[in-house]
Amino acid sequence: MSNKLHPALSASLNILLSLIILLAATWGGIALFYQIPMNMPWLAGVLLAWAALSLFALTHLWRYSRWQGCLIYLALHCTLLLWWNTLTPSNERIWEDDVAQMTSGKVEGDLVTLFNVRNFDWHSETQYTPRWETRQYDLSQLQSVDMLTSHWGMDAIAHVLVSFGFNDGQFVTFSVEIRKKKGQKFSEIAGFFKQYELSILATDERDAVAVRPNVRGEDTFLYRIDMPVDIRRALFLSYIDQANQLIEQPRFYNTVTANCTTMVFSMMQHISGGLPLDSRLLLTGYLPSYIKELDGLTSGFDLTQLRNAGRITERSKHAPLNENYSKIIRQGVPGWSDKN
Repeated sequence: MSNKLHPALSASLNILLSLIILLAATWGGIALFYQIPMNMPWLAGVLLAWAALSLFALTHLWRYSRWQGCLIYLALHCTLLLWWNTLTPSNERIWEDDVAQMTSGKVEGDLVTLFNVRNFDWHSETQYTPRWETRQYDLSQLQSVDMLTSHWGMDAIAHVLVSFGFNDGQFVTFSVEIRKKKGQKFSEIAGFFKQYELSILATDERDAVAVRPNVRGEDTFLYRIDMPVDIRRALFLSYIDQANQLIEQPRFYNTVTANCTTMVFSMMQHISGGLPLDSRLLLTGYLPSYIKELDGLTSGFDLTQLRNAGRITERSKHAPLNENYSKIIRQGVPGWSDKN
């Protein structure tokens, strides 16, 4: 029995090790594709060389020595990782106009000054009037926190924004953004491979909120968050702290670990703690149901009611440049009333 079992176990181990090598080699090939500064056909040559070396290690594993084959690939992958770790984020690149500046903030008691608040007038995706402003806010007047989710395809995927409202009628929206270099397009896969830097932008609601339904054709929903005053203030200050840190220490965006939801989750976990991990932190379109289960949304309404009443898509389209834009999009949203 043992003589028959040994070859089976040996083959199973070879298959397992081969799968690990194939997965690692695939990761390495994609990393080279996105990061090697070469055009075709030179890039194709590098990728073919990587594939050939990985295949050589696999062949050695099956035909000669399992462990020698593993060591050959391990040496290859370690070399790749040494190069990979030389890729560092930078704030000194030629950026697309909408992320050309980075928001920063200064806090003096209750007075907050935000620099580079984006307030573009969007006429189309490629036509806009750029404006970067300095604005001041009184934290003692901080009244509300809203979460917005904006969908452009699948229900499961959405961009998440957080908007803070003040008693004087001001609103400021924070958005965790990728910093695209001139000519770059966004790709979820590229987001795993150090392709974009990370930015936290403060914007006027008529910019970052309105551009999504009005210009990009996204379906956008607003939910009022039920948040204690001290947590509300701490979250606002945390956004400023994170934005300032990104100016001093740039970071890469990551599709899973450093995106528009996980960054906010990390801030809230630091502030209050005890938040459970959940798949909806990655499937951001379902994030409202996660917050609802934590009793974080306006009480007295089920999620369907909150979603239907909070759909601001059409209201936004009818008030793109209205001075009362923030008030108009909140009409009928649970937790908001004319008195707010």
